Amino acid sequence: MAKEKTVYVCSNCGQDSPKWVGKCPSCGEWNTYVEEVGRKPTLSKRPVSGFETTKNKPIILKDIHTSEETRIDMHDEELNRVLGGGLVPGSLVLIGGEPGIGKSTLVLQTVLRIPEKRILYVSGEESARQLKLRADRIPGASDNCLIACETSLEQIYVHIKNTEPDLVIIDSIQTVSTESIESSPGSVSQVRECSASILRFAKESHVPVILIGHINKEGSIAGPKVLEHIVDAVLQFEGDQHYMYRILRSIKNRFGSTAEMGIYEMRQDGLRQVSNPSELLLSQDHGGMSGIAIASAIEGVRPFLIETQALVSSAVYGNPQRSATGFDIRRMNMLLAVLEKRVGFKLAQKDVFLNIAGGLRVNDPAIDLAVISAILSSNMDAAIDAEVCMAGEIGLSGEIRPISRIEQRISEAEKLGFRRFVLPRSNMQGLEAKKLKIELIPVRKVEEAFRALFG
Repeated sequence: MAKEKTVYVCSNCGQDSPKWVGKCPSCGEWNTYVEEVGRKPTLSKRPVSGFETTKNKPIILKDIHTSEETRIDMHDEELNRVLGGGLVPGSLVLIGGEPGIGKSTLVLQTVLRIPEKRILYVSGEESARQLKLRADRIPGASDNCLIACETSLEQIYVHIKNTEPDLVIIDSIQTVSTESIESSPGSVSQVRECSASILRFAKESHVPVILIGHINKEGSIAGPKVLEHIVDAVLQFEGDQHYMYRILRSIKNRFGSTAEMGIYEMRQDGLRQVSNPSELLLSQDHGGMSGIAIASAIEGVRPFLIETQALVSSAVYGNPQRSATGFDIRRMNMLLAVLEKRVGFKLAQKDVFLNIAGGLRVNDPAIDLAVISAILSSNMDAAIDAEVCMAGEIGLSGEIRPISRIEQRISEAEKLGFRRFVLPRSNMQGLEAKKLKIELIPVRKVEEAFRALFG
C-alpha cells in the first residue's frame, strides 16, 4: 500500500509546500494554501535512460503539413463568434461564471439545437429530472443528446466508450473526481488531474469537450491557475442578475481572437441572441435630459452604441464621492483631472457618478469623449442633442486622439438615425464625408467638442 502524505497546495497557482504558509512564495497571494492528502508516487522499476528510442522524431517546420480545421457549427452566432468561427474538434473549452448566471442554460440550449451531432451531457450537480425540466422550457429538442449523471472520471470514460459521442459536456469540472487521488472533489489536486486527463482524451480522440467551471469570490475561475493554462479556450459568462443582458467574453482562445464578445438576453424560455445590441441599449427616450451622451464603441469586430449617464452634484459630506459602473474608475478620475486642469471646470468639491446603461462593462477608450460630455452636461444641467453621437480618446493634455475603425462606428450611428457625429480631426483623413448622410464634426481639443455640443 502506498504511503500517504499530507501537503499544502496553493489554490491559486498550484505550488505545494510541506507545511502551511500564509503568503505563497510563488504567486504572492495570501491565505491560499489548503491541505491535501495524496499518495506518495511510486517509482518506476524500469531504469530511465537518456538514449531510449522514441516513436516521435523531430520534423522540420516546413515539412509539417497543415489543413484548415473544419469547425463544428454551434447554431449560435454569438457563441460561434466568441469561439472564433465555431468549435474546433479536439479542443477543450472552459466556460466560467457566477452561480445562477445561466452557464448550464447556455450550454444545454446550444447542444439541443445541434441535431446532427451525438452529444453526451455529463451532469455532476443536477439530476436527470432537473435537466428535463430545464430542457422543457427551451424551444427545440435533439434526439441525439444523451444525459449521464456521474461524478467519477473513470465512469465518465465508460459512458464515453459506450456512446461514442461527437461532443462531451461536463457540468461541472469541480464535481468530478478520480480514484487515483485521495482528496475530495473540487480540491486543487482533483481539478488539476481530472482536467489534464480530459485534455489527453480530447487530443487523442479528436472529440471536443466543454467544461463548466465555478468562480471564486474574486471573480476568477475557481481551482488552480493551471486549469486555465491547460484548456484551449476560457469563456467568461458575466452579467448582473438584476439586468436582462448576459455577456460572453473570451479571456483565452488558442483558435481565435480574445477581443470578441457575445450578448444574450435572459428570457423565460432561455437565452436569446442579441444580434443588434445598439437598438436594445438605446431603447429609452432621453430627449431633453441632462447628463446623457451616446458613444460609439467597438468590442471585437462589432460596433454598437451605448448610453453614458453621469450625475454631478455638490458634495454633501466632506470628501467628494467618485463612483463608476461599467467603466474604469481610475480612468474616470484621470478624465476629471483633465477637465479641471485643461478646461477649467472645478469639480474637486462635486460628487461624480458614472453609469454605462444596460449593465455593460466597456473598455474601449473611444468612449472618453462621451464620458466627459455627459459629466459636463450634468454639471451645467444642459442636455445634449439626442441626434448627436460621438467617439474619441482623451489625452492628458486635453487633445482628442484618433481612434480605430472609425468607418464602422460612423455607419452604425448612421444606420440608427443619428444626424451628427463628433470625431477626432485626425480621423478625417481618408473619409469621404460627401457620401455620408450623417454630418461629421471634427474636433481637435476638448474645448472644440464642448463648443460644438453646447454652443
